[in-house]
Amino acid sequence: MNHDEPRQGTSTSTDLPRQAATTSDSDYSLSIEDALARYEQAGVPRTPRSIQRYCAKGDLDCHRVETPFGLKFLITPASIDRHIGYINEVRLVATSRDLPRHAATDVAGENKDEEHRHGAATSTDEARQAATDDRYVARLENENEFLRGQIAVKDKQIADQQERSHETNLLLNGLQRLLGPLLSAPERGE
Repeated sequence: MNHDEPRQGTSTSTDLPRQAATTSDSDYSLSIEDALARYEQAGVPRTPRSIQRYCAKGDLDCHRVETPFGLKFLITPASIDRHIGYINEVRLVATSRDLPRHAATDVAGENKDEEHRHGAATSTDEARQAATDDRYVARLENENEFLRGQIAVKDKQIADQQERSHETNLLLNGLQRLLGPLLSAPERGE
């Protein structure tokens, strides 16, 4: 191969330069404890586990750094401020009281006639429910009595088995005493 020939530039000529990083590594300066303090100051306290979840989900811009004591998250202050703003915005939307919908009041006005017709049927349902409750209570009491009886039977069976086991042990012990002299090896000196 001749070194005087120019190299082919097809593989390197199509490469594009890398885009510049938007944040430098020095921006990742806050630990989880620092982040907890910022959330606390903003009036939205969080737990360390919540901050870790925010980092894992990508809600916070962070780097995971391995230390001799385990993993550590380094977080950007700007991402914490952005996330606190998001939390406050969501909180305002969730707790604000909107005006009632006009369509809902119109529909309620149309159904007033049906309300009077169905009022009597609702009152009789309550009495029927009470009778049903008594029936269920009686059924449950019967089930409890049955189960108590079953437990008594099982306890008696267990006691009988323990007694049979004790008798079996006594018989085996007596049998060993009887067979012991017969099974011992004779002395060789005779």
